[in-house]
Amino acid sequence: MEALMSLIVGVLTAGGVYLLLRARTFSVVLGLTLLTYAVNLFLFASGRLTIGAPPILDPELSRYTDPLPQALVLTAIVISFAMTAFVIMLALRARAELGNDHVDGRASAGASKESEA
Repeated sequence: MEALMSLIVGVLTAGGVYLLLRARTFSVVLGLTLLTYAVNLFLFASGRLTIGAPPILDPELSRYTDPLPQALVLTAIVISFAMTAFVIMLALRARAELGNDHVDGRASAGASKESEA
């Protein structure tokens, strides 16, 4: 199970980095989202997942799950949602002002030749 989780986190991270390096803002947003998923899975798996054990410390229970990674993941989900909403609004504003969706604000080679004609 650990190898599967490691593989999933690695694939999500690789896909996120690949999409972050693209020139379009939508790809950057998707890349940030994939990286967020990878970090959330990593944090959640770092808590040593225990099936059927509550995340509450009780003297009568012999097994329990560490509640700290679960709290960290919930916080990361809220922060990533706010960050994604902010980046989407920033990309929409840049699209409206610049007329394209490139990260650097420059038009592609094909679009600049069309505007000259």
